[in-house]
Amino acid sequence: MSDILRQEIAATASTIVVKVGTRVLTDARGRLDSARVAALAEQINALMDVGRKVVLVSSGAVGAGMGRLKMDARPTDLAQLQAVAAIGQSALIEAYDRSFRVHGHHAAQVLLAADDMEHRTSYLNAKNTIRALLQLGAVPIINENDTVAVDELQTTFGDNDRLAAIVTNLIRAPLLVLLSDVEGLYDGDPTDPTSRVIDTVENLDRSVLDNVVRKARAADAVALSKGGMGSKLEAARLAIATGENVIIAGGREPRVLERIIAAETVGTLILAKGQAVAARKRWIGFSVQPRGRLLLDAGAAQAVEQQGGSLLAIGIAGVEGDFGKGDVVALIDPQGKELGRGLTNYNSKNVSLIKGHRSDQIAGLIGHCPYEEVVHRDNMAVTR
Repeated sequence: MSDILRQEIAATASTIVVKVGTRVLTDARGRLDSARVAALAEQINALMDVGRKVVLVSSGAVGAGMGRLKMDARPTDLAQLQAVAAIGQSALIEAYDRSFRVHGHHAAQVLLAADDMEHRTSYLNAKNTIRALLQLGAVPIINENDTVAVDELQTTFGDNDRLAAIVTNLIRAPLLVLLSDVEGLYDGDPTDPTSRVIDTVENLDRSVLDNVVRKARAADAVALSKGGMGSKLEAARLAIATGENVIIAGGREPRVLERIIAAETVGTLILAKGQAVAARKRWIGFSVQPRGRLLLDAGAAQAVEQQGGSLLAIGIAGVEGDFGKGDVVALIDPQGKELGRGLTNYNSKNVSLIKGHRSDQIAGLIGHCPYEEVVHRDNMAVTR
């Protein structure tokens, strides 16, 4: 059954987002390895030769900067990290362009920051730019804007994994491939030689995520560091929720991308859940960071998640954060878990006043009632 699924996914993956981590691209000193960049470019060219479009989300700017500056240790000071990333970004794109030009293609640098995804107009501009580059036969090389992105550099979150999932949602690519320094998701301790790579994950639920994190911490191996398995599974969760499939595989494996498209059993396949999500709801539910949280009671949580209902004031038990009308807010169930996101019709001050009340009481509480719903179903995306 797995072979058939892989064949179907490979056959329909007309556009592929490939994310490659720093450890795949760098040598033992943490510097960019030009031979590995060239090998990756050769594989991507092979995919393009058979009609696939490829978008590459690439880490490695800091490693490239370390190489240019002949540094053997990654700086710990934030300003120095940003400077090294700025120097390395040009080196990284030059290495890619040099490698792709051998095959008759151009590398196109696309630097994205979180703010680019927050606003609908810039979000659509990014999508249109990437699509135009693909039509021109170029390879978009996308990276977090390290020179200004503090979280990318200073914390251990795995931003480029999440960025790859957002890009996958942005251009509605059928397949996201996360290339790592491990061969996939293991059924046990990754450092245990008896552990095996899991071929297929049909249901990436919270228990799977928690189990991987527990094993990683116990083994002190694939921890929740930047680029770790935890961040890859969170990225996979974002992608599969909107109808895309994900494969986590070893980036140093010979011709790994070509083998994936040949439907060989490589890495771990994580299957998409449900139907594809409309473009606007992709932006609401999976690209924008919420400005606040609405705490729902059990009835409202069921109505939103299972019955396709809008969120009314009477179903709101609590309000967190400072947000304005039209901002994206997270919808939280009674157990404290996010079940969806949506555009709020009221600011945080007014929601605090009307929560727990019927819609016909809103005008008496705040002086007017422009909307019966706090979050209308048309402006909502279920994320769980």
